[in-house]
Amino acid sequence: MNYNELVENIRTKKSFLCIGLDTDIKKIPQHLLSFPDPVFEFNKQIIDTTHQYCVAYKPNIAFYESLGASGWQSLQKTLDYIPKNIFTIADAKRGDIGNTSGLYARAFFDKHAGGLDFDSVTVAPYMGKDSVTPFLEFKNKWVILLALTSNSGSNDFQLMQEGDEKLYERVIRTSQTWANHEQMMYVVGATHAEELAHIRNLAPKHFFLVPGVGAQGGSLQEVAKYGMNADCGLLVNSSRNIIYASSGKDFAEAAAIEAKKLKEEMEKLLS
Repeated sequence: MNYNELVENIRTKKSFLCIGLDTDIKKIPQHLLSFPDPVFEFNKQIIDTTHQYCVAYKPNIAFYESLGASGWQSLQKTLDYIPKNIFTIADAKRGDIGNTSGLYARAFFDKHAGGLDFDSVTVAPYMGKDSVTPFLEFKNKWVILLALTSNSGSNDFQLMQEGDEKLYERVIRTSQTWANHEQMMYVVGATHAEELAHIRNLAPKHFFLVPGVGAQGGSLQEVAKYGMNADCGLLVNSSRNIIYASSGKDFAEAAAIEAKKLKEEMEKLLS
C-alpha cells in the first residue's frame, strides 16, 4: 500500500485506528481452545467485527513466534484474512547486518519466499543505515523505525543527550536521508505526548505509529493535538483495550464496541 492509498483510507473511514493483534494463547477465551487453530479463530472473529473501524492491523510477531511452527501458520492465515484495503504492520522490531536484514525483509515482504506479504515492518535503528536499507528495496513497502518508544526503559538510551541533540532526534534526522515520508514512518509513544510537537517539526510529512493509548495511559486527544498533520500523519494503535475487552463468548462484540468508540473519537478529531 502506498502513501496516497493510506491517506485516502483514513479520509474515507474517518479513522486512524490501528488494532494490535497481540494474541496470547493464555488470554483468549477458553471456548476457542476447542478450535483447530485457536489463535487464528480469535483473530478472525476480531477482524470480522472491527475491520470497519480501523485502517491498520498490527500483529506483534512475538506472540506467534512463541508458538513455533503453528504460530507462523496462524500468522499467515491471519494476514491472508485481513481485507486488502487495510494496512498491515509486522511488529517485529528487526535490524541486523545488511545481508541478514535482507532476509528479514524477504520473510515479511515476499509472499513467494515465506508466505507473508505485510505492508510494513517495525525496524530497530541501532545498527545504522545498512541494517535498515534492505527493507526499503521493496516497492510500496514501509519501514517503521523505532524513534521514541512508550516503554519505561526508553529513557535509558533514547533520551541521552549528545551535543545539542538527543539520540532519538539523531535517529529521526539521519534516517530521513535514507527514505522519504512515502516509505518510512516512526514509532512515537503516546506517553511522550509532550515531545510530539517537537518530533512533528523534525519530521513534518512522515506518519507516526503511536502505541500507548489506553492501557499504557496515553491520551488520544493530546496525540492528535501535537502530532497530526495535513494528511493526518498518525496511526494510533490500541491492542489490549480492544481485543481483550471481554474474556467471554462475546469477546468479538466487545472488541467492536471499544473499536467503534475510538473510531468515533478519531472522526471528531479529524473534522
